[in-house]
Amino acid sequence: MPSATIFEAKTNLSKLIQRALQGEDVQITTGRERKPVVRLVAIEPVRVNRRLGFLEGLGDVGPEFFDPLPDDELRLWNGEGE
Repeated sequence: MPSATIFEAKTNLSKLIQRALQGEDVQITTGRERKPVVRLVAIEPVRVNRRLGFLEGLGDVGPEFFDPLPDDELRLWNGEGE
């Protein structure tokens, strides 16, 4: 559950409302201890109709995509060197 202090909530209220509309419960806290005081929830979450496969046919992944990475590039992905 995302949380924000009262100050952060005043600064980012529209973003927090958007998260609540997407179905999340947003907790508003107070003080240095971040004690929960309020929960922001949507009255009726906005239902988004999502269709699976809507990007089908717009891109192409060739068989080389599944080839192993070269050793020097694999070291970079693993955070070894630069």
